[in-house]
Amino acid sequence: MNWLNSEAFHLFGQRIIWSDMVGNILGLLALALGWRRSLWTWPAQLLSGLVLFIAFYGHLAGSAGKQVVVIVVALYGWWQWNRHRGQGTDGHIAPRFASWRERAAMAGAAALGTVGVALLFEAFPTLSWDPWPDAYIFVGTVVAMYAQARGMVEFWLAWLLVDVVGVPLNFANGYAFSGFVYVIYGALVLWGLRDWWLRSRDNGRPTLEGAPA
Repeated sequence: MNWLNSEAFHLFGQRIIWSDMVGNILGLLALALGWRRSLWTWPAQLLSGLVLFIAFYGHLAGSAGKQVVVIVVALYGWWQWNRHRGQGTDGHIAPRFASWRERAAMAGAAALGTVGVALLFEAFPTLSWDPWPDAYIFVGTVVAMYAQARGMVEFWLAWLLVDVVGVPLNFANGYAFSGFVYVIYGALVLWGLRDWWLRSRDNGRPTLEGAPA
């Protein structure tokens, strides 16, 4: 597996490694499949996590640890969508808006989680080069994937907030391909948000209160 951490090519003066490129292409595919509400979004996310774990392991322990959490949440999402697929009018899962209670819980978990993880990264500097933004992305990714697993439209907004910090952080840490992919993520997120928003109305859930958790 050593080839995964070898150099693939240079792009705009940035060194692109195979694991960074392959992992993020899989992540991009997972997001596109999530937009289509395909169950295959979760296997793609799981494989992306495995490849990126290899990319980060050994020199960015915090980022590698994030991928372990991504893999676990991907398994949870896979299980959840298997349970609830077919609820939508087109045979896929039915998108919904989160309730205000769910939103408050996710926002609180994101805030507390970011502080907790950032303090952990600061206490162990080898875990991260940029403790606070790295913690923000770490926790934001988990929250976004959890919301996706629950079929919440708000998961797109969570991804958008992750992208705002993820793009500059990846470029700063030398993961140029990750940075470029995050830019494409932003476009997919906007399209996906619109699609899920409209489908949540088609499924008879036009209010912001959504369905019970």
